[in-house]
Amino acid sequence: MHHLIFEHSFAELALLILLPGLVLYFLNKKNASVREYAEDADTCTSDSLTALTVTNSGGSSPSPTETNNGVSSLALTEIISSGSTLSPTETYNSGSSLCLTETNNSASSSSPIDTNSGGSSLSPTETNNKRSSSSLTESNSGGSNSSPTESNSGASSSSLTETNYGASSLSLTETISSGCGLSLTESSNAASSSFPTETKTGESSSSPTENNKSASSLSSTETNSSGSSPSPTESSNGASGSSLTDTYNGASNLLTMLTGNCYEVFLSFRGLDTRKGFTDHLYNGLLDAGIDAFRDDEELGQGKNIRPELLAAITNSKILIPILSVNYGTSSWCLDELVQIMECKNNNGQIVLPVFYKVKPSDVGHQIGSFGDAFHEREGRLLKRSSFDPSTLEKWKKALLEVSTLKGYEADGYEAELVKSVVRKALSELKKKFELVISENLVGIDSHVKKVMEFVTNKSHATVFVGIYGMGGIGKTTLAKTIYNKLSNQLEHRSFIADIRESWKRNGIYYLQNQLIYDILKRENEVRNEDEGTKFISSKFKGKKVLILLDDVDNVVQLKRLAGDRDWFSSGSRIIITTRNKRILEEVGVDYPYEHKEMDSNQSLILFSRHAFRRDSPPRVFKDLSHEVVSITGGLPLSLEVFGSLLCGKESTQWRDTIKKLKKVLHMKVQEKLRISYEALDYEQQQIFLDIACFFISTDKRIASYMWDACDLFPGEGIEVLRFMSLVKVGDYHELRMHDQLRDLGREIVRKENPREARYHSRLWDSKEALKVLKENKGTEKIEAIDLSKGSSEGSSKTAKRDSNIHTEKQFKNLTSLRFLHMKGAHLSGDFKDSIEGLRWLRWQKCPMNFKVNNFHVKELVALELSNSEINEKWEGWSSFMMAEKLKFLDLTSCKSLENTRFLSAFKELEVLILNFCLRLKQIDSSIGDMKTLLRLEMRGCDLMELPVEIGKLKALEQLHLEDTPNLSALPESIGSLQNLEILNFSSSGIEELPNSIGRLRKLRHLEASWCRKLGGEMPESIGSLENLETLAISNTSIKKLPYSIGRLRKLRNLDASCCRSLNGEMPESMCNLSSLQRLIFSGCKELQSLPDLPSSLTCLGVTCQSRNLPSLSNLTHLKELRVSDCKFLKCIQELPSTLSKNSECS
Repeated sequence: MHHLIFEHSFAELALLILLPGLVLYFLNKKNASVREYAEDADTCTSDSLTALTVTNSGGSSPSPTETNNGVSSLALTEIISSGSTLSPTETYNSGSSLCLTETNNSASSSSPIDTNSGGSSLSPTETNNKRSSSSLTESNSGGSNSSPTESNSGASSSSLTETNYGASSLSLTETISSGCGLSLTESSNAASSSFPTETKTGESSSSPTENNKSASSLSSTETNSSGSSPSPTESSNGASGSSLTDTYNGASNLLTMLTGNCYEVFLSFRGLDTRKGFTDHLYNGLLDAGIDAFRDDEELGQGKNIRPELLAAITNSKILIPILSVNYGTSSWCLDELVQIMECKNNNGQIVLPVFYKVKPSDVGHQIGSFGDAFHEREGRLLKRSSFDPSTLEKWKKALLEVSTLKGYEADGYEAELVKSVVRKALSELKKKFELVISENLVGIDSHVKKVMEFVTNKSHATVFVGIYGMGGIGKTTLAKTIYNKLSNQLEHRSFIADIRESWKRNGIYYLQNQLIYDILKRENEVRNEDEGTKFISSKFKGKKVLILLDDVDNVVQLKRLAGDRDWFSSGSRIIITTRNKRILEEVGVDYPYEHKEMDSNQSLILFSRHAFRRDSPPRVFKDLSHEVVSITGGLPLSLEVFGSLLCGKESTQWRDTIKKLKKVLHMKVQEKLRISYEALDYEQQQIFLDIACFFISTDKRIASYMWDACDLFPGEGIEVLRFMSLVKVGDYHELRMHDQLRDLGREIVRKENPREARYHSRLWDSKEALKVLKENKGTEKIEAIDLSKGSSEGSSKTAKRDSNIHTEKQFKNLTSLRFLHMKGAHLSGDFKDSIEGLRWLRWQKCPMNFKVNNFHVKELVALELSNSEINEKWEGWSSFMMAEKLKFLDLTSCKSLENTRFLSAFKELEVLILNFCLRLKQIDSSIGDMKTLLRLEMRGCDLMELPVEIGKLKALEQLHLEDTPNLSALPESIGSLQNLEILNFSSSGIEELPNSIGRLRKLRHLEASWCRKLGGEMPESIGSLENLETLAISNTSIKKLPYSIGRLRKLRNLDASCCRSLNGEMPESMCNLSSLQRLIFSGCKELQSLPDLPSSLTCLGVTCQSRNLPSLSNLTHLKELRVSDCKFLKCIQELPSTLSKNSECS
């Protein structure tokens, strides 16, 4: 393929090729950036950052994506031959529509990947050998991303990809408006510490697809004020190259195009304060870690129209870091940037990490102190200008207040450590998308899935047992979960029982049997012992076609108790088993034993590179070192992930040191190799790791963090580091997760503290072992944490069980270092003076009513859990616990004898109070108003009649949960005073109307009122003042009319009014202004007459109405799912958008 087309003289071509470089060189030679000059001269304009436009040669300015007849005219097609060259060609149809077309000259598949309405991800699109695939990644209404397109060896894959940095190969074909044609091939090997993608000859590799939420990032062409500026697309030897043909008004656009404006981090700062100090250190720290950072004085030359490029840089950066210093507020430029940064956070979900440099967050938010002095001086000068718009000042103040409330960093100590922390946090956030999650980023799994699925599909009418075996860390659970997800929509009754080996030891087999019974039949605590459970499962499941995943089985008895025979289940059932022991599968006679082997070298390199470099291949300088690490780790996904994370952002010398350590343990167990990562942790991080491994897997990290914080273990930074190093993961509900190999490593480290004597271990997680130490009065000051919740009394007589659950002061006498204690149903007796005074976290489930303990001094306690206990408000134990003035977390879930909360008055520092399912709790004491630090209040399932007016004093409250409170008929007007409330949920309550004061909850993001049958009439107009509301759920209520002010909810994404049978007439016309609305559900609203014009942002629409015609839907260019039901008089739906998926239906 020819890259140079000689239509003009060599001199002309040479001039055109060299001119941009010469211009760029001389611009960069000029002293002082335009930004610094403008700021220091106090000449910055106060206009907001302007939007970007593309100008064609005819002078018109089309939007990046324009529509024609209701269908988006932006299409991406790929020209594929053996060389796989992508050539998006820009054309203008009648001067208005922008179309990127592609032609496929070989067998290619173009498949937009989408997700279903439930938010689950569809399978990755695979392409076979010598085929190409083009995929546009889309998001469903829930915001989840679909799986990436994967290509087999020799394939070519093209997608809308992230702009790569560093050494890249760029092929640009440009048509200048003067009429001359230029084909320019340029190889740029810019000096950069960022990592380029490299691909072997004959293979194709592309960066992972980025699915940015901003409109500008949806086009493969980035734009600026001068014209159209496509981001460079990287190509490698033998891989696909790209050629961009565009129309420009002048050659200056080429200069902008070569700059590019896609970054990982954007820095906003006041040059006067920090340019040559902290900002410079942070910028270089980011570059050294391989992060592509934007610093405007580096990227933009003097004399350019800087504002549109700044907008593009902010919009297209994943992480935004404003460095707020004393004079930050004196710069209109900085403040405009901050307004745009906060808009990107609120509208696009971009991450904002503020650094408060020698100023306090409160000073920034309220413009006081030295920051306020400088800001107000500038404010006074601006207000004297007749041309200045005062509304701009309000935008600035709002942005400053918002950013001051974010969790960030304060520069009040050693700046070098702060730089490290910010860089580590940025790396961690950027790396999250490469965490091995079941729905994305899976490497080399497709062939395994295909083999197992082929067998299962061929046995469609039989009950099939599939066994997946292999060594620990090989990816058995990941493979099993992928197959489970593929089969889940075929079977109604499903159960996934994780980590059976560990749960069997800790909870017993009947606990697992009860979990299985609940998953299949929704019946709780059905059996009390394993024999009863076996009989129940074998008889009650016979008529059920089930899908069961039994993960990490290590004993054949476990299988026989949970899924002992095929005739326990209906034909067509699927039982999937994972184990390290093949003999277990042979003994039970599974239908298909499948060995999951190590990843091959190519797959291993991809997985390792994703965690080490956040891309699919290493940069040239790290290529040999990467291959060496991959070779040593032996194709184990866990090891590849952990060591890739360990080496991410490190220099080559540190790589070589790590490789030396790995070689020393080359022939040892996986655990010994993984220990290298553990040893790289600080002391505090090691303690958190060991705590999680021994006790806190599946525990809410927020609770554990209270203890760690009280023990000066710095949990915020610690968990971030552990996540970054892939030693710990945090689930969607804040639960801590850890691979069983890492869990076993942590416990082995504790055992080796003293291999012979458990009493000298720092942690006793095995209840039998812990009970033995206590019963023999052998406790020592070495013990920091104990779990006594599963004693050795299972199956013993009631007397033996009671005796084993009585603990005296002698057993705790020497436990002076104890900080965590977990008991269940235990009785304490005696004098506990000078024994457990350092206790930080007490988890005492099924606590008895009688409390015969003296001197139970727990003044240092910060977390107390007393769930499922017999206690009430008169319990004698409260006198001891009231001394815990530092208490932050109190959980009294299912304390069914509790009737009031007078005892809570002592806990002034409480942040979380959980009173769920306290069935006799009728009132909350007025003293709750004194809890000035309370952040979360949960009272689900209580018998509440009313809320005290004093609840309005909870100024810090962020979450209020009142679900399933049928006797609660009203919310007090004082609820409008909860200025920090973000979540208000009173679903299935007896609430009859919303107070007008609800409109004062300016930070409210989620309002849940579904199934409030008594909630009727019209919603108050004040609803329109909820400027941050994202979710409004009013399904199955008696509401008759939505307020016109609803159109002011510019951040509303989800409006569910399904089955509101009283909702009648027409919906407010203002709904067309809901520019962020993605999901709108009016299904089951049988009295609804018609719909107004709807916002184009909708992705999911559900409708039931009495109209003969629906409004035109052609403008809904993002609509993927349309549900039309019970529309008896509907004749037709005009102009459906082409984006609708197969999930749409009419009935």
